Amino acid sequence: MAKPAAPLDEVMMAMDVVDTLRHRQDLVTRELNGAAREQQLIERLRALYHQQGIEVPDHILKEGVSALAESRFAYTPPAPGLGTTMARLYVSRKAWGRPVLAGLAALMVLGVGYFGIWQPYQRGQAEQAQVALAETLPAQMDALYQTIYEETKVQQAVVQAEALRTRGKTMAAEGNRQGAEGVIARLTDLRDLLRQQYALRVVNRPDMQSGFWTFPEINTEATNYYIVVEAIDPDGDAVTLPILNEETGQTDEVQMWGLRVPETVYNAVASDKQDDGIIQGNLVGRKSEGFLEVEYLMPVSGGAVTQW
Repeated sequence: MAKPAAPLDEVMMAMDVVDTLRHRQDLVTRELNGAAREQQLIERLRALYHQQGIEVPDHILKEGVSALAESRFAYTPPAPGLGTTMARLYVSRKAWGRPVLAGLAALMVLGVGYFGIWQPYQRGQAEQAQVALAETLPAQMDALYQTIYEETKVQQAVVQAEALRTRGKTMAAEGNRQGAEGVIARLTDLRDLLRQQYALRVVNRPDMQSGFWTFPEINTEATNYYIVVEAIDPDGDAVTLPILNEETGQTDEVQMWGLRVPETVYNAVASDKQDDGIIQGNLVGRKSEGFLEVEYLMPVSGGAVTQW
């Protein structure tokens, strides 16, 4: 039959006895052993507690002495090991749990973003670039070439388009996407040039200059004569065109420019305007659909300036 548990106050008193013995080594007589030593401890403890006004029954004093001998109330740290480490981590989880969980969550987000989004996106971009170089860009070149071939009225445009297409496909095969796209842009410009229609006319407005002359810097003994022209489309709107300035060597996008002409043409235009303020013969040439260049209706020298 199991021994009934002692009341809590008796247990606490026995623990106090043990604690007193631990801190009062002078109470313990090392020369005595066994029952004599135990009896002496009980007597000294009884006297000590009596001095403090506390009457402790002998059976509690005896229980305390026995507990000290058996290390009953002594704390023995657990031996180091995995179990001990895990137990300590569990007990201290409030201190490290949230930072660790936050770090794990951040790593998870980064992992999902990198492996689930960024890498698939990169692979998709690489695949698209490969398809563009192998299929899309060459197909665009073929389509532009075919359009130019069908719409042009001069063999020169077909020759230029064929050379551009060959060069562009070579660049695409070499993985040079920027170069291939540059060729597509030039083929597009060539197609658009063929489709342009406009009449090249002398600017014929009272408040604007219709011609001028200059001395070229490289030969001040000579004189260059220019008439001011503009390109007008079938709807009556001015067309912006890239014009090479022969004085600067730069190409400017303009709606009006000075076209160099022989002196005789310059004088004829000047006389026409001085007659009644209106230039009757102001049509210089025509750019028709399917052609690359303007068909001039009067002699021109071919040079041009965009500033005067």
